[in-house]
Amino acid sequence: MNQLVLPLRLADHAVFASFYSHGNESLVATLRELAGGAGGREAHGCWLWGPESAGKTHLLQAVCDRAGDRSVYIPLSKFAVSGPGILEGLASRELVCIDDVETVVGDADWEAALFDLCNQLFDAGSQLIVAAGMAPRECPIRLADLASRLSRLPVFHVHALDDEHRVTALQLRARHRGLDLPGETARYLLKRSRRDMASLYGLLDKLDLEALRAQRRLTVPFVRDVLNLPENG
Repeated sequence: MNQLVLPLRLADHAVFASFYSHGNESLVATLRELAGGAGGREAHGCWLWGPESAGKTHLLQAVCDRAGDRSVYIPLSKFAVSGPGILEGLASRELVCIDDVETVVGDADWEAALFDLCNQLFDAGSQLIVAAGMAPRECPIRLADLASRLSRLPVFHVHALDDEHRVTALQLRARHRGLDLPGETARYLLKRSRRDMASLYGLLDKLDLEALRAQRRLTVPFVRDVLNLPENG
């Protein structure tokens, strides 16, 4: 198998075990099956879409973590400036995960390269998983043949979490890091920071580091001190 060399490393936390799947159970089950090689030649992959920080990147990387060297993860928001040549050779993988596809559609060269990749993967019985901020019918793809190929993919909407489930998701991520995050502390964070999961997870990473340095638990007073919030804040 040819090895594609890219300056990219999967995030350590981006695994299925740390993804809270409430509202997205069917999608997660499908991705687990694809990562495990299930589905056969007729399973082309899928298209997942949803708002920013809903977990699309986490899920694509979790697929690649599970599938190992059979797969490759390509975030087009980072590689768009490199040109469509980076797609060459990807068809040697059994499973290709492409993130942020909307960042390159509308460009004729990129669309032609994506069309060629689709054909090679589908002809080989391999899978393509695409993530975007919108559903396929809303994605401004100009090349009709590419739109037709991508329309073969089952579509899943990645649903964002409500506040109650954001607390549970934070606690799951904390447990994955070996931390105990009390519900009171998780709700405190939710009320005093940006509410998207990427920001909340970033804050949890910071608190983890500070708790390790101070040898403290993640209590509300400790979190308030780290964030320099007033006592009644």
